[in-house]
Amino acid sequence: EEGPVLMADHLPSGLLEACVVVGASGDKLKDSLQQGNSTTDLLILDPEVLQVHVPPFVTKENADESGVPRTFSRVQCRRSFIKKKERLVVAPSGPGGAGSSEGATVTEDVSVPKDIDLMALPQLCFPGGLQVTNEPKEERFHFLVFTDVFGNQTHGVVVQCCRPFQEGSVFYQNGHWSSTRTAKLYTAFAICVISKHPYYNALKDCLSCLLAQLRASRLSEERVKEFAAKLSLVPIPPPGQLHVVFNLRPLMIVLPSREDKEHPAVDLDLHLPFLCFRSKQILQIITGILMEQRLVFFSADWARLTLVAECFMFYIHPLHWQHPYVPILSAQMLDFVMAPTAFLMGCHLNHFEEVAAETDDLILINIDDGTVSSSCSETVDLPDVPFVSAECFTKRKGLQLQHDLEVCHQGAGTDVNEMRMLRRQWQQNLNWEIKKVTLELIVNMFRDVSGHLNYEHRVFNSEEFLKTRELADLPFYRKVLETHIFHSFLKDRLNRKMDAFTRMEVNTRSETQKMKAMTDNPRRPTMQEMARKYSSDPEIRLNKRLGMSLPNLGEERHLNLLRQTSLKKTIIPESGEYTLRKSFKIPPKPVKIFKLPEFPPPMVHHHVQNYYGELMILLGKAISCVPPENSTLLARYFYLRGFMNTLCSKRLDALSDFQNLYKTDIEIFPTDLVKALVDSLQKDEFSQVDRRPELKRLIFKVKTDNERVLVQDDDHVKKFQLPKTHMLQEDFVKRIQESGIVKDVATIHRLFEALTVGQQKQIDPEVFRVFYTFWKETEVEAQDVHLPAEVMEHLDNNECVYKLSCSVKTNQGVGKIAMTQKRLFLLTDGRPGFIEITKFRDIKEVNISFSPFLLLRIPSLKIKCSLRKEVFEANLKSACDLWNLMVREMWAGRTMADDHKDPQYMQQALTNVLLMDAVVGCLQTQKAIFAASKLAYFDRVKHEVPVMVPKTTLETLKHKINPSLDLPAPQTVHVLLYTPGQLSYSEADGDGNPKLWCALSGGRVVVFDAASWSMQQNCVQVGSSQLNCMLGLDQDQVWIGSQDSIIYIIDTRSMSCNKQLTEHRHEVMDFALEESDKMRQTYSCSADGTVILWDLSTLKVKKQFQLTCDRLMSIQLFNGTLWCCKGQLWTSCSDSDELCLWHCEDLTKPFLRVRLQNCTGVNCMIKVKNQIWVGCSGPSPDQCRMSGKIYIVDTESHSVEKELMAHTDSVQALCSAEGRYVLSGSACQDGKIAIWKVE
Repeated sequence: EEGPVLMADHLPSGLLEACVVVGASGDKLKDSLQQGNSTTDLLILDPEVLQVHVPPFVTKENADESGVPRTFSRVQCRRSFIKKKERLVVAPSGPGGAGSSEGATVTEDVSVPKDIDLMALPQLCFPGGLQVTNEPKEERFHFLVFTDVFGNQTHGVVVQCCRPFQEGSVFYQNGHWSSTRTAKLYTAFAICVISKHPYYNALKDCLSCLLAQLRASRLSEERVKEFAAKLSLVPIPPPGQLHVVFNLRPLMIVLPSREDKEHPAVDLDLHLPFLCFRSKQILQIITGILMEQRLVFFSADWARLTLVAECFMFYIHPLHWQHPYVPILSAQMLDFVMAPTAFLMGCHLNHFEEVAAETDDLILINIDDGTVSSSCSETVDLPDVPFVSAECFTKRKGLQLQHDLEVCHQGAGTDVNEMRMLRRQWQQNLNWEIKKVTLELIVNMFRDVSGHLNYEHRVFNSEEFLKTRELADLPFYRKVLETHIFHSFLKDRLNRKMDAFTRMEVNTRSETQKMKAMTDNPRRPTMQEMARKYSSDPEIRLNKRLGMSLPNLGEERHLNLLRQTSLKKTIIPESGEYTLRKSFKIPPKPVKIFKLPEFPPPMVHHHVQNYYGELMILLGKAISCVPPENSTLLARYFYLRGFMNTLCSKRLDALSDFQNLYKTDIEIFPTDLVKALVDSLQKDEFSQVDRRPELKRLIFKVKTDNERVLVQDDDHVKKFQLPKTHMLQEDFVKRIQESGIVKDVATIHRLFEALTVGQQKQIDPEVFRVFYTFWKETEVEAQDVHLPAEVMEHLDNNECVYKLSCSVKTNQGVGKIAMTQKRLFLLTDGRPGFIEITKFRDIKEVNISFSPFLLLRIPSLKIKCSLRKEVFEANLKSACDLWNLMVREMWAGRTMADDHKDPQYMQQALTNVLLMDAVVGCLQTQKAIFAASKLAYFDRVKHEVPVMVPKTTLETLKHKINPSLDLPAPQTVHVLLYTPGQLSYSEADGDGNPKLWCALSGGRVVVFDAASWSMQQNCVQVGSSQLNCMLGLDQDQVWIGSQDSIIYIIDTRSMSCNKQLTEHRHEVMDFALEESDKMRQTYSCSADGTVILWDLSTLKVKKQFQLTCDRLMSIQLFNGTLWCCKGQLWTSCSDSDELCLWHCEDLTKPFLRVRLQNCTGVNCMIKVKNQIWVGCSGPSPDQCRMSGKIYIVDTESHSVEKELMAHTDSVQALCSAEGRYVLSGSACQDGKIAIWKVE
C-alpha cells in the first residue's frame, strides 16, 4: 500500500526516536591495555556508538501485510549512518523474529532519524570522558537537548553504567595473557534514549527499569532492543488533561500531556532553580535570557545543567529562546563559548576558571553555589527587572518547595508505585503554582505592550511605550525591546493570540486599566497617579507602581452612570490590597489517566497486532464511559483512537475519530495528518465513504481547503518611523494611525483638511514631523504638571489636565487656566489655589470680546456659567481664538454626550481639541485658527444640524457603548447576546459577571463585562464570514451561526472556539432553544430551509427536516410549535412598515395590523415582558440624522407606546438583559450599542 508511506511524514512521533548504546569497543579496550604500563593507570578512551535501535521494529516485508500495525515511526525522515569501524555492532530494527536471530548478518547501513547527530552523541554521553578505573562507579543519569537549524528540539536521557572486565579473560580466549595480569578493571557504557518530547522523568524511570534487568545479566543487545521496541509502542497523549500510563516492571511510568499546543510537556521538577538560587539571582538569570546575553551554566553534576536550563525556558513562557542552546558541553566542545552570538550553554564546574578567563561579557551561573557573575567581575552588569514585577515575584507566598515538610505527618509507604504517585501529584501541583508565578512575572513586565500596538498596520510604537515606563525601569526595557525574543512575542500579540499570557492579562486588569481600555484618549496622568507620584509616603508610591500592574488596589471607580446600569449587584471594596493570587486563582485542572495494556513480546508481529487491538478496545470502552458533557476528555480519547487507527491503516475509522473532534475539541484537530489520510485513501475506501455522510463532509472540506490559494499570514512587525515623502490623504491616514495619535478615519480626514488649508492636498513630511513633535512635546509637558494637594482635592481621581495656559489676567485674579475632560479651573499665581471657572455641561455662552487698551483692542474670552451670575473673563491675548475654539468644542461634546448618554462624544471632543492645539502649534500662520476650526466637529454639528433628542428617548436611554472602539471605523452590529452572571462560580471559570456578546463584521466578536460595560475581549475571531445569530447555553457555551454554514461553539472560560457543527450546507440563520422540566434541546435553521434539532449533550443530530422555501430567515418556538419564517420575522417583513398579529387557530390572514410611522423596514424584534420592541430602518442617513428607530408596542392594547430615536443608522440587533434592559445595535454609519431601561 502507498498509504502508510505517504503519511509517514505527518504521523506524530511516539515516545521513542532511537535508543543508542555508547561505550568502548573491545578492540579499543585491548589496544589501550596493551599500551598501558600498569593496571593502575587510569586510561581515557574515545567512546563509540556500539548499538543503534530505531523504529520501526517491523521489517518492511511483514509491515506491508494488510492490517499489520506499524510502530510509531516516520521512515521518510531518516538518513544513513555509515559506520567507521567494521566490527561496530549495530542492531537495525527487526521485529517478529524475522532476521533478528543471534547469527544474523549485521548490515553496514543503519536508518537513523535525520536530526540525531551520531557523530557528536558519544561525547555528549560521556561529557567528562570515558575512563578505565580500578573501582566501580555508581550509575549516573544526565539529560541532553539537540536543536536543529529550524529550532526543533529532540531530547535525550543518558544513563552511564559501570561494567567490569579482567585482562586476558574477555578478549583473549586462547589465554596468551600472563597470569599476573588478572586485576579487575572497570569501564563504563551509556544507554541514551532519544525522544521528540521532553519526558525527562519518564525516560529516566524507563532506563531505571532496564538497569534493574541488566544488573541481573550482562549487557545484552537483544535485551536493549526489546526495551526500545516496547517504548516504540507507546503513544504520546494529545494536549489536555489526559495522561498516559504504562507498566514497564517494576515501575508504572506516567507520560504527562502538554497543557496546550503551544507548550511542551512539563516532565521535570520546576522548583529546582528555587532550591539553587535566591529570588534575586533567579530574576538576574531571567533578565539575562530576555536580553539575549551569552549565558553559561556550571555544575559538578551534569544532570543539573540541563534540568535547570530547561526550567528557565519554562519560566519565560510565552517568550521563547531563539539562539544556540546547548545545556551540556563536553570537554572537547568548550570552544563553543567563544561564539560571538547570544547563546545558552552548560559546562562542568571544573572548567569555570578556564571559561571565565577565555571570553569577556559572559554571564556565569554557578548552580552549585547559587551565584551569578560575569567573566569580567564578581557582579553582573545587567539592568534590574522592573520594580513592580520584581516586588510581586519576590513577595510571593504559598510555594512549598520541600516535599519532606509536606509528608512529615505521613507514615512510611510500602507500595513504591503508590509513593511515586503521591510524590508526582505533589510535584504537579507545585509545577502549576510555579508556572503561575512566573507567568505573572512576565505579564507584569509586558502587560502594557498591547496599548502601544496598531493592529491594522502591525506597528509597535516602542518610543511611546518607553515614555510610560518608570525611569529606573528604562534600561531593562530598552534592551529587551531590541531582542528577537521580544519581536516574536510582539508577533503573537499583533495576531491577537489567545494564550495563557492574554488570559491572565485580561483577567487581572485593574479598574483603571479597564476604563483606559474603554477610551481612546491621549495619555495624561490622572489626579490619582499624580498624587501618588508626588507623595512623600513610600507606601503610597509603591502602591502607585503596583497599581499599574496589579488589580483592585483600592482604586475608586468613577463609574456612577455605569453602576446605575450595571447588571451585577457587587460590593466594590473601598480600600485594601489584593495580590494577583487572591484575584486570579487558577486551580490545577483535574487529570485523567489512561493505562496502556501490558506490553506484548514486542518483536513478534501477531503479539504486537493483538496489543494494538486490545488498546483500541480499551479506548472504545473509555469513550463509552465518558459522559457527553465531558467533551474535553472525549476529544482526547478520540484523538488517541484516531491515531491508533491511522497506525493500523484503518483510514476511514481514523477519519471518523478525527471528525468527532469538531464536536468535542477542535483545538487538537491534526490538520496535516487528516490531509495525509484523505490523500492516501484507496478506491475501495472512497466507495465506502458514500455510505458515511459525516466522512463525506470532512473529505469535501479537506479537498476544498487544499484547492484554496494559501495566503501567507502577514507576521511582520514595524516600528513607527516618521515619513520621508509627501503624503496624499490615504497615506496620511495610515501614518497617523501608525503613530498612535488617533485611529478614527473620519477624524484623521478632518486633520488632513486642517493641515492642507489653502494649499495642495498633500502633507509635506516636514509639516508631519513638526506636528508629531509638537503633539509629543505636549504629552511630555503634561507628565510634568504638578498640582498642589489643595488643588487636587477639588478634582476627581480620574481627571487629567489636558491643557494649561500661560499666566493670564482674569476677573478672578492672575493665574493659569487649566482644562480637564470635565471642567475649566483657574490655578492662581502666588500661593497656588483652585478657582473653578465652570464644568463644561454648565456653560451657557462662550464668546470673544475686545477691551480697549491705549490704541489697542485686547481680545478676552468670556464664559457664562449657568450656576453663576458673574461672567468669567480672561485676557488670553493671542491664545484667545484657540481657547475659544477649544472651549466651544468641549461644551458641544459634553452636550451631545449628555443628550445621547454616550460618553464617547466627550472623549472624541477632547481628541479634537488636542488636535486643534497641535495644528495651531504646528502651522504658526495667520490661517492656523481657521485650519484648527476644521476640527471643531461637534461645535459645527451643534449649529448646522442640531439634533434634538426627544424626551421619551432621553428618559428611556441609559447609556451607549462603542464595540468598534479598537477599530479605525465603526462596524455594523449584526447580533447581540446577553449572558447572565453566575452567583456561585469557581475562580477558574472567570469573573462570573454577566456578559454582552457583540458580533461585528468579518467574524469578529467583541465581549463586554455587563457589570461595568467595560470591554473584556476586543476580538474573538469566529471564522471570517458574517455572523447571523447567537445563543447562550449553560453559562459555559455560546453558539454562533455563520454565513459560512458552520455553527461555532465558544468556550466562555477560555474565550476560544473549540467546537464546530458542520451539518448545515448553507448559511446558518437562527436558533431556537426549547426548555422544559424534562429536556433542553436546540433547533437551528439555514437559509436553504434545513432545520436541525440538536442533542445538547452529544451535539448529534436528533432530527432533521427540509422546508421548501427560497430563504428561511428565522425560527421561533411558541406553545410547543416551531414557527419557521421565510424572508421575514413571524410578525413582520424586512421591507414593511407594519406588524401583523395572527391567531394561532387561523393562519389564513392576520387579524390585526399595527402601522409603524416613518419606518422603511423591520430588521429585528424581541418580546420583553408585555412589550414588543421593534428595531427598524428609517429614512436614509443623508435625509435625517436619526435614521434608526425602535418602536415599543404593547401586546395587550396592540398600540405603539413609544418611539425611540435610537441611532444614526438602522437598528440591526436587539437583545434583552434579564427583562430589565434592552440593548440595541446599529449599522456601520453609527455602529453603537444603546442600553435602554424597560418600564
